[in-house]
Amino acid sequence: MIQNSLHKNYCSSTDKLSTWYAQKTQGLGLPFYSSYDIRDSGFKVANVDANIFPAGFNNICPTDKDYAIEIFAEAFRTRYGANDPQRIMLVTEEHTNNPYYWENVLTIKSLMESSGRKVMIAIPRRMEQPLKVKSLTGVEIDVVSAFEDSVWVKEFKPELIVSNNDFSEPYEEWAAQLTLPIDPPRELGWYQRKKSNYFKHYNALVEEFAGICGIDPFVLNVKTEIFENFDLADENQMKTLAERVDLMVAELKAEYAKRGIQQEPVVFVKNNAGTYGLGVTMVKSGADVMEWNYKSRKKMKAAKGGREIHDVIVQEGIPSRVQADGATAEPVI
Repeated sequence: MIQNSLHKNYCSSTDKLSTWYAQKTQGLGLPFYSSYDIRDSGFKVANVDANIFPAGFNNICPTDKDYAIEIFAEAFRTRYGANDPQRIMLVTEEHTNNPYYWENVLTIKSLMESSGRKVMIAIPRRMEQPLKVKSLTGVEIDVVSAFEDSVWVKEFKPELIVSNNDFSEPYEEWAAQLTLPIDPPRELGWYQRKKSNYFKHYNALVEEFAGICGIDPFVLNVKTEIFENFDLADENQMKTLAERVDLMVAELKAEYAKRGIQQEPVVFVKNNAGTYGLGVTMVKSGADVMEWNYKSRKKMKAAKGGREIHDVIVQEGIPSRVQADGATAEPVI
C-alpha cells in the first residue's frame, strides 16, 4: 500500500524534512487555527480543501477536546507572550438557523473559556438588540454586534478578536473601524482568497517534499487548473470548459495507466472562492458539462450569500476509501 512506502520514506528522511520545514515556516505568521480535508484513495493521499476559519469543532471526540484545552492555552501564550489575551471576542458567521454551526461556536467558546479566558460572541453587523440563536443541543446563545462602539464591546473590553467568520463578504464598514487585533486576519477571507492560489503553492510544496523523501509527487499532489471569467450563459465558454475537462480526464488516464491504477478518473468543477460545498459539481467528461440540467446549472450559478461565481477551478477528483459506520468519511486535521 502507498501508506507503507510513504511512511518508510518519511522516516528515512526525517532529519532533512525537519530542516526543510523549519526553513519554510521561519518568520511565517501562521493563522491561529485552520483545518484541512484529507482524501485517501489507496493510491493517493492528498489535501483537497483548506479552511482558514474552520467550523466542526463540535465533531472533535471528547478525549481530544480535553487535550484541546491546553493546546488553545499554549497557542495564546506562544503567540502573544506577555500580552496573552484574557478577553476574547469570537466573531462568527450569521447562520441564525444552523444549529450545527452554533454547536461548533459553543465548542470553541468552551475550549477558550476552559483555557482561562472570557469569551463574547459577536457578528460584524450593527444591531440594536442581541440575536438569540440555538445550538444543536438546545443551548440558547446571545449574539451581539462586533462594532467597537457597541455597548456590548465597550462593556466587555475584548483584547483580541478570534474570527470564525469566513469573510465571504468583506464587511468593509466593520473593518474600517477595527482597532483590535484579529486572528486569523479578515484578509484571508473568501472575498479575495482563491483556491487556485492555494493549490498552486500546495503542489509546489509537494514537489519539494517528494524530492526530499524520494517519492512520486503524484501520490500527494492534486491536479488543479483555473478557468477564469466563468459564465453559464455563454455557450462558447461552456464548450471551452468541456474541452478543458476532457483534457484533464485524458491526462489523468495517462497518469493512472503509467502506475497501473485501475480507476476511472473524475474531475470536479469548483467555485474558485467558495465554501460550504456550494458551487461544486463532479463530472466524468466534457459531455457531462454540456448536459448540465437546470439543477446542476443552478448549483454552479451562485455561491454563499447568493454571490455570483466568476472563476472556477477544474480539479482532479480523489476518491475516499475511508469508511465510518458504513458511510464514506474524510479525515480532517
